[in-house]
Amino acid sequence: MLETMDLLCPWEAPLYFLFSSNIPSLHYYSHLVAILAAVVFALALIGRIRENSTVRWLFVTIFLFSIWTVIDTLLWASNRPDLVLFLWNIQILLEALFYASAFCLSYTFIANKDPHPVLISILALIILPIVAVIPTSYALQGIDIAYCNALEAPFIIFYSYAVQILIALSILFVAFREAARTPGHRAPIKLFTTGIIIFLIAFSSGNIIGSLTEDWELAQIGLIGMPIFIAFLAYTTIRFRTFNVKILGAQALVISLWLLTFFQLFVRSVENMRLIIIVNLVLFSIIGYFLIKGVRREVEQRERIQKLASDLEKANKQQVTLIHFITHQIKGFVTKSRNIFSMMREGDFGPVPEAMKPMVEEGFKSDTKGVNTIQEILNAANIKSGKVTYNKEPFDLKLLVDETVADLKPVAETKNLTLSVDTGSAPLMYPGDKGQLVNAFKNLIDNSIKYTPKGEVRVKLVQEGKTVRFTVEDTGVGITKEDMDHLFTEGGHGANSTKINVESTGFGLYIVKNIIEAHGGKVWAESEGEGKGSRFVVELPV
Repeated sequence: MLETMDLLCPWEAPLYFLFSSNIPSLHYYSHLVAILAAVVFALALIGRIRENSTVRWLFVTIFLFSIWTVIDTLLWASNRPDLVLFLWNIQILLEALFYASAFCLSYTFIANKDPHPVLISILALIILPIVAVIPTSYALQGIDIAYCNALEAPFIIFYSYAVQILIALSILFVAFREAARTPGHRAPIKLFTTGIIIFLIAFSSGNIIGSLTEDWELAQIGLIGMPIFIAFLAYTTIRFRTFNVKILGAQALVISLWLLTFFQLFVRSVENMRLIIIVNLVLFSIIGYFLIKGVRREVEQRERIQKLASDLEKANKQQVTLIHFITHQIKGFVTKSRNIFSMMREGDFGPVPEAMKPMVEEGFKSDTKGVNTIQEILNAANIKSGKVTYNKEPFDLKLLVDETVADLKPVAETKNLTLSVDTGSAPLMYPGDKGQLVNAFKNLIDNSIKYTPKGEVRVKLVQEGKTVRFTVEDTGVGITKEDMDHLFTEGGHGANSTKINVESTGFGLYIVKNIIEAHGGKVWAESEGEGKGSRFVVELPV
């Protein structure tokens, strides 16, 4: 044993800092697999660090573990006593920081909140003595040149173990306390706490086994299961606290198992291979049990969902049938009532007294609106059920638009709105369903009239190459960004649409969209915002 650093340890300098004849073959399996697994999970989590404090602490814990594992490999490989002493001190500090970060990870997961600053301060005070004694003989007293092992002082040995035990007990205390407070959260608390305690035991087992047996090669067995425990912690944290990544969890599990198997190629000793196979069998058995249990649960849930979906589909069909029956019946009654009012207006039952004329006129208008509303609902239901058929034949689209504008001009004039149309002078022949396109164009123009309190509505039809473009532009209430998402959806209403048009069913633009798309075209809306008007555009391929 020497206090000076004049000699080198009795083996060659390591190749690339990591490869040396002094490193046991089991080490490449235990450490390199753990490092690669930690890197994989750290990369998987790095994009989610800002979203949740639990993920941040998990990332820190994995990062500290990775650095500790790399340093441990350097310690085995190096033949320089001075470097060994330096790295050994760093490793002692990293162990304390690793346990502290594991506590913060556990606290944020179990308590569902960040650790209080006072709690962080207590952790810092607990670790402070380790920081203080690292440069002194209270940490390391020398080095055994034959094995390049640092000689730890009794204080640092007992204090480090005390810190680790204290933090592990604190994690259990927080877990029991929160489980008692939140009974509904007990399952994830138990699962996570079990995983983190096993993780810490596996991490410290190397020191414990080595100290008790003096067999530091056997001590490497502790890190063999670390990739599995890292995968378990990552999946548990993500599954219960942040975002749904069952696929990520499955991928992480496969990667960990692949790495564990792949690095068996580096094991040269039959005895070590047997030991690794035993550990793998135990781990795979545990994982397999939970995996099969989870798959069975998923299958049962899927079967229940499929049955519910089948029942729901049957109920929807019955509901659609009922709605069709009711609306057809109501439409018949309202249509009959409107025809009676129409005949009264025309004097078919004799002269209408002057006092009754306003009521007859109002009844006729009301029933007309009722028929149109019911027809709109029926059209939407037919479109949704696929019952609409399209009879496409060539016709003059220009004439159709002109006639539609002429029909709606009286409606615009009652609101003192200017309704203008620009369709050019030449006919525009288009192969489509004339009745359906009348419905679509009329709906768009009427929609602009309804939502334009003052100003004008401009209609334009033009052919651009092999595309027909139909636009309706108004100076109305405009469309907010929030309302834009609801346009052209079934029953979609804007936030203020029902205040302006109380008779809106929300199906008008939905019907328009389906009619235009059935003709191979597209429709959309544009607006600079509330109070700045809107513009509806239809493009149809010729």
